[in-house]
Amino acid sequence: MWPNAVAVALSRFEWAFKQPGRYLNASEVCSPGFEVEDARDDLERVMRHLPPGAQRDLGRLIARIDEEFERRTLPEPNNVEWAVMGWWWTRTRER
Repeated sequence: MWPNAVAVALSRFEWAFKQPGRYLNASEVCSPGFEVEDARDDLERVMRHLPPGAQRDLGRLIARIDEEFERRTLPEPNNVEWAVMGWWWTRTRER
């Protein structure tokens, strides 16, 4: 990981969740490596390297992020094979 990786990942979610509307806007998809799904991948990688106390703290924050992400996206049945990368890749935004 790189310096401020967690802060950058969290800021992507903060920006996305501030957008109006019930669902995340599909037109807001930036480019590969800069989407909130990529940020969620980064957080997952970080969790594997943190000490237990920090894992618990970040894990509580990630749980809230996951809940909001799931609430603001829809299931994408055509992306089921992507579940091995993380459940967040099986969700789609408003189209």
